[in-house]
Amino acid sequence: MKLAILSTAPRCYSTRRLKQAALERGHNVKTLNTLRFSIGLDEGEPSLYFRGSELSEYDAVLPRIGASITYFGTAVVRQFEQMDVYTPNTAAGIVNSRDKLRSLQILSRHDLGMPSTAFVRDRKDVLAAIERVGGAPVIIKILEGTQGVGVILADNNKVAEAIIETLQTAKQNVLVQRFVKESKGKDIRAFVVGDQVIASMRRVAQGDEFRSNVHRGGKAEAIELDDAFQQTAVRAAQIMGLRVAGVDMLEGKDGPQIMEVNSSPGLEGIEGATGLDIAGAIIDYIGGRVNFPDIDLRQRLTVSKGHGVADVVIPEGSNYVGKTIEQSGLRERDIAILNLHRGTSVISNPKASRVLEAGDKLLCYGKLDQMRDLVPAKQRKKRRVKAGKLDPQLLEDLETER
Repeated sequence: MKLAILSTAPRCYSTRRLKQAALERGHNVKTLNTLRFSIGLDEGEPSLYFRGSELSEYDAVLPRIGASITYFGTAVVRQFEQMDVYTPNTAAGIVNSRDKLRSLQILSRHDLGMPSTAFVRDRKDVLAAIERVGGAPVIIKILEGTQGVGVILADNNKVAEAIIETLQTAKQNVLVQRFVKESKGKDIRAFVVGDQVIASMRRVAQGDEFRSNVHRGGKAEAIELDDAFQQTAVRAAQIMGLRVAGVDMLEGKDGPQIMEVNSSPGLEGIEGATGLDIAGAIIDYIGGRVNFPDIDLRQRLTVSKGHGVADVVIPEGSNYVGKTIEQSGLRERDIAILNLHRGTSVISNPKASRVLEAGDKLLCYGKLDQMRDLVPAKQRKKRRVKAGKLDPQLLEDLETER
């Protein structure tokens, strides 16, 4: 395999380890400075140039895109994708995960634990947003921060309001997030490669510091994650469009709480804590995927006229509940079930003998007109209102909705 590692820091630990692992496995590997590329856009022939010369052919590319060059770096990755060069982390996945607000917006539509979060712009809405996430103490984060920079713990509402207003005056966009008290000073980093967690560690803050980042002096220790944490990490990475990712989670009283999905996770801390060859696992995964890269099902399967993919949810009381896939009659209607999501588990290509349950989410392929009556109608979610928090305008809105 001929592999390109995109990095502006060839001497950093992670880049050196990835190159070393590739060479040990007999691959042809080069580290290429992301900023030295130029993109050629011609009809039917996307191309890349490196240091002024047309780039030779590569089988795969492994992006290590820093936050400061996200826009140009993802443009380069996207060009590799247009040239059919395999990448475990797509440009869209990197962009989605790099923006804290965007990533939480994407994750929030799925059944994954995450701290209650608010994003506000008008100063008049700040106190209401703080109350909405549970009140002080709260975590305040700037959207562009990395390695714990721009993460502040505010002990009371007034201090939180003052901090947010100050940051907004400095033209910083900020998130307000519930403080998970039971996980104070601790978090978990799960390292996902493909569809599994290959390593995990707990990071513990030292002294009075509440941020557990290793760059902040946090201590790391290897741990074994239970199924709930592993499945949450893998699903979060895949939802983001990443096959190599570091998923940071808090240990909440209700289970894993996702903080962030990192598209360029560092290797030094987790290899040091676990003693595992993480770099080698990444290279092995890429090598195995070069001949069988991921495809966009929705883009490919809608090419056939009248066919496509759809998400189907089996509701309570449905005639399908308690029946096997074979008994459901879906196959006779030219509807194939590609994936079955049940809770946090994903069953690929489920057997005909699989019994359907209420709440099952099916990814189906078939004739669109046959699936139309299976897709549930969108329903407006009811507002969750705390006792004693109703204001006159909200009461008026609720009466109008009735």
